[in-house]
Amino acid sequence: MIRIPPWGRHSGDDGNNGDAARTPTPRSSSNLHAARKRLPRKRGHTALRSPWGTGKRLILMLVIIAVCFVFCIGQLAHLQLGGASVAQKATASRTITVVTHGTRGEIVDTNGQVLAQSVERYTMYADQNGAAAFKPVTCTGTNASICQNMDSTSNPDATGVEAVAELLAPVLGMSEMELGGKLAGTSSYVVLQKDVTPQLKEQVEALHLSTVIGFESTSQRQYPDGTLLGDILGGVNDEGTGVAGLELMMNDALQGQDGSTTYQQALTGEQIPGTQTDTSQALNGGTVKLTIDSDVQWYVEKALKEGVSSQKAKWGIAVVQEVSSGKILAIADSQDVTAGSDEAKTTASLAMTQTFEPGSTGKVITTAALLQQGLHKATDQFTVPNTITVDGETYHDATEHAVWHITTAGILRNSSNVGTIMESSDYPIEKRYEYLKKFGIGEDSGIEFPGATSGLLSDYSTWDGRTQNVVLFGQGYAVTALQMTNVVATIANGGVKLGQSLIESATDANGKDVTPSVNETTRVVDDSVAADVLNAMESVAEKDAKWDTIPGYRFASKSGTAQVAGDDGTLSSIIADYIIAVPANDPKFVISVFMKDPSGIEGAWTSGPVTTKIGQFLMQKYQVPRSPARTDAIPTEW
Repeated sequence: MIRIPPWGRHSGDDGNNGDAARTPTPRSSSNLHAARKRLPRKRGHTALRSPWGTGKRLILMLVIIAVCFVFCIGQLAHLQLGGASVAQKATASRTITVVTHGTRGEIVDTNGQVLAQSVERYTMYADQNGAAAFKPVTCTGTNASICQNMDSTSNPDATGVEAVAELLAPVLGMSEMELGGKLAGTSSYVVLQKDVTPQLKEQVEALHLSTVIGFESTSQRQYPDGTLLGDILGGVNDEGTGVAGLELMMNDALQGQDGSTTYQQALTGEQIPGTQTDTSQALNGGTVKLTIDSDVQWYVEKALKEGVSSQKAKWGIAVVQEVSSGKILAIADSQDVTAGSDEAKTTASLAMTQTFEPGSTGKVITTAALLQQGLHKATDQFTVPNTITVDGETYHDATEHAVWHITTAGILRNSSNVGTIMESSDYPIEKRYEYLKKFGIGEDSGIEFPGATSGLLSDYSTWDGRTQNVVLFGQGYAVTALQMTNVVATIANGGVKLGQSLIESATDANGKDVTPSVNETTRVVDDSVAADVLNAMESVAEKDAKWDTIPGYRFASKSGTAQVAGDDGTLSSIIADYIIAVPANDPKFVISVFMKDPSGIEGAWTSGPVTTKIGQFLMQKYQVPRSPARTDAIPTEW
């Protein structure tokens, strides 16, 4: 029997192999069939039948593996990138920025006494969504920092808004119904209370309601002295910005600068340690130091109110100025306004904004100008009648009198309108205007107070015949209390006009010096001229001694009375004023008092007593040496 090898069988089955050496010896088909029947079939050899089919399967498997690999890479990238996005969103939801407000600065007097300050306060707000979701945490003895003691409430099982109201209402002094109404809703920010004190904030925080209740740092403006300097200090609005008075004038210096802190917050509201990412320091506002002495201001306000009440005047104004510096030690009016109140925010300071004709106090300017121009000496003699007519216009003195034989100094002492016109016959009109300007009439005081006025002085080219003469004795132009105070202060300072100041020093939130500048110092008249005018003014004070005295002290003065427009628009009202320099032998202070429509007419017996009362207080407070006897009086009569 011939055995056919497997490979021979395979080749024979194929029927296409032409290799004769491997071709079996022909035999009968029956024998061949029997041989094949005896040989076993081996499945493992099937792959060998199609090598190309095996390659296709391998490629397919590689493609599938590649697709799976790409899918896995995609999933990994998605997890990495998408997960980072989710993490970022989660971080963002936990991240908050808390703004810290810089406290508004202080206003203090010249001695450092606080006149305006801001105290720490908070605005308390609620998250209504947090209130709706609120569930009290039962106190176990180990969770005192987060739990709520509901046993003390009327409904221990309450949740949500009701539970928050149960806990919070007693602390705030509110009814649960009222508070519940504010807590109900979907807003994340509802203001519950403003100007919350630190003590009340601590009480609320002890309830552990940080998921519902929050606080924003604010401040409250306080004025310890109430009405003292009320309409000078002014006030601030709800945002803490100055809107009137010094609060507005010095707002940039006083305003604080806000800071902020950014961090991640836990569900309980606390900062997560180590998550702070950004912070900037809040800066408190600067300090504004006034030239005002609070003690002097208090006394001036008191004396002025008493005087206005006694005279039944519509209003009064008083100013105290230091001669050597131009500093305003007190500035007051009779308006009884509480600093920081709505009234203080809308009421203008009369001392800064009210204008009026000065009347005979304006003769101080004319007398100084005549002497400075060399047109007269203080001892020049005049024969002065009761009336005079110039270019068809008649002028008369305040009281009827016989002919006076008086000097230039005597004209000022007697406050003679007629005498003033007579001595000014050679005084050019343009010079009359020039000296009014030199003494500060129609000029800014240099104190940039909101609403302050410069008065009114029209150019001499517009003056008619009457105006040209009435300007000699304080009519035809309008002044402020500050301007007339500085006129006399210029004479008291040897003829040198100083810039007036209300702010002694000021810094802003960065510590920068922002003290306002003052007007330039200028010499208006010679020292000898100023001394002669002051000498004549002391004679005025001696004439008025029956109404106005400062025991132990000499002073120089001038009174004035001017007609001004009344409520009906006609010249039906008067301004009575009295200005003094004290002591006359060595002037330290100038004090001026102005009253509208007092019971009397003459400034010496209406405003004068108030002026000298203030002068006496100043002499005592500053321990000024008593005056020596007067020995150098310039003759006023001949």
